Amino acid sequence: MEKNPICELLGVEYPVIQGGMAWIADAELAAAVSNAGGLGLIAAMNSNGEQLREQIKKAKALTDKPFGVNLMLMSPFIEEAVDVVCEEKIKVVTTGAGNPAKYMEKLKNAGVTVICVVASVPLAVMTERMGASAIIAEGCESGGHVGETTTMALVPQVVDAVNIPVIAAGGIADGRGMAAAFMLGAKAVQMGTRFLTARECNVHPNYKEKVLKAKDRDTIVTGKRLGHPVRALKNRMTRDFNEMESDSTTPAEVLEKMGAGALRRAAIEGDVKTGSCMCGQIAGLVNSENTCEEIITGICRDAFALMGA
Repeated sequence: MEKNPICELLGVEYPVIQGGMAWIADAELAAAVSNAGGLGLIAAMNSNGEQLREQIKKAKALTDKPFGVNLMLMSPFIEEAVDVVCEEKIKVVTTGAGNPAKYMEKLKNAGVTVICVVASVPLAVMTERMGASAIIAEGCESGGHVGETTTMALVPQVVDAVNIPVIAAGGIADGRGMAAAFMLGAKAVQMGTRFLTARECNVHPNYKEKVLKAKDRDTIVTGKRLGHPVRALKNRMTRDFNEMESDSTTPAEVLEKMGAGALRRAAIEGDVKTGSCMCGQIAGLVNSENTCEEIITGICRDAFALMGA
């Protein structure tokens, strides 16, 4: 198979990136993915600088392979997070939930490879102009914060619109999904939901079990009225939120309060009834616990076989 531009850009063996899932993508998961030949990511989420630095140092102790940090641009500590990334000489960051323009120059001057997560063609074009080295085109099948366009429709349009490598995300959990992404023009894939059930993932067992039991129609998108739609597994929290969101008399502040801390309750405390179990539509294919190495090598083996590589 010809050399892969994403593998060369990131210094990894396989064209697989692990999603930067808040409260889930910690140093242990990131290191395990990187040790398996992919690119592991630590989720900076709303961590302050020292909390993020602690996770980075832990990952450095667990792997000598490249790993990165996912920067949530809406974080109140984003300035600290960017400083820490530069100080700790992190080689790659992915950005989401905001406009990276303000931080692009500083990151690039520090030698950081910046990859931007986008949900639309205009945003992909804009981030390329800002200096992004690659684009993650994430379809609405994915878990967590989502756009409106499917992966199947978004990826080829982004590929046609930019001149930098495109990574496909959303609805990918096996070799068939990876092969399809490559046929659409992507050079790599990012997966979040598939790694939720990895043996090295520290998400609460209740959350993991709920993902393992999920079927194709077991997710729902809520939060559209707030401008921050989120895909999660159906439970009491999403049902109540959906009902209140559908009632136009419900104040936005009530909805915001209802969603605050919901992901942490599920991922850390194991409250899968009133917490938010963010998960992609591909959950129906995620029905076993495997090591990160088994996940990555299995998916790549199957994809390359399908493509005749």
